[in-house]
Amino acid sequence: MSDSTPGTALIHRLGQSIWVDNITRTMLDEGVLERYIRDWKVTGLTSNPTIFQKAIADGDAYDGSIRTLLAEGCSGERLFFKLAIEDLSRAADLFRGVHRETDGVDGWVSLEVSPTLANDTEATLAQARELHAAAGRSNLFIKVPGTPEGLPAIEQLTYEGIPVNVTLLFSREQYLAAADAYLKGLERRLHEGLDLKVCSVASLFISRWDKATESDLPEDLRNRLGIAIGQRCYAAFTDLLQSTRFQALKAAGARPQRLLFASTGVKDPSLPGAYYVTALAAPETVNTMPENTLESTAALREVPGAQPADGGTCEAMLDRISAAGVDLDALGERLQIEGRDAFDASWSSLLSDLGRKSAAVGAA
Repeated sequence: MSDSTPGTALIHRLGQSIWVDNITRTMLDEGVLERYIRDWKVTGLTSNPTIFQKAIADGDAYDGSIRTLLAEGCSGERLFFKLAIEDLSRAADLFRGVHRETDGVDGWVSLEVSPTLANDTEATLAQARELHAAAGRSNLFIKVPGTPEGLPAIEQLTYEGIPVNVTLLFSREQYLAAADAYLKGLERRLHEGLDLKVCSVASLFISRWDKATESDLPEDLRNRLGIAIGQRCYAAFTDLLQSTRFQALKAAGARPQRLLFASTGVKDPSLPGAYYVTALAAPETVNTMPENTLESTAALREVPGAQPADGGTCEAMLDRISAAGVDLDALGERLQIEGRDAFDASWSSLLSDLGRKSAAVGAA
């Protein structure tokens, strides 16, 4: 292949969508996101409270909007969502072309409900409906945690036709529970004769597995767990697509809930920047990555083939890691709880920073 072909385009040819896990007003104003779309085949975008906290707190890019919204009486959480929707609406418009060209399969952006609602199904539903209506973009996912309390909301939102990005998934069991909620929503729509073209992704977090076990495993097993979990979940994903249950829905017009690999930036600086990306390339999936990982991936001039649909040797690797003392089930549950708590902390910091910024802008 041509030396000038970026690695992101090579992965795209394998059938995997490359999304960027970041958004800032500066990325939009300076044309950075447009360049990613044009030059690196980026076809979507994800965000979370931590990303917005850094974007809003740093610099003065949001000061004008904050000043206007303060004058309209916005503050706190309402102010944040107004700012986030301004950014994500602009990003969604940039992806409108690819969304149209792929008939809605790709070209998505994501907005997360308040992490404080992770254990409240009804409040999650209410806010998800409100945010999706406020954005007014057909290519905007509402991110809902795949916690036990989030699963009924995922089913109900799918039934209502609201596209969902299920976040905070760590294990095969958590992924399958999220997939089940999605399919239940579609089955309810099928029963009522509604259109089944309701898109969704299930976001599996990868690198946190390796970070959590870096001091517990011998050197030859370190940084192997995240990829093995990703491969195990991809095998479950491909099995589900071949199941009688999904095939019946597909025949009526349903689409797969694509598996999305998240948290694919390396935590260990000794690893190549695209370490998780090249290992987890696969058809009908998505990889969302921070900008430094995106740059490392674009710099590649060749990539391995797609990962095997059956998970390859992942189960043998997981057996070795279990034998070394890692309780995979317990760790998967712990990582989901820790992820939820980390997003809670980021949310609190975001609102605190936004309060300080609002005070400074108002005083100025």
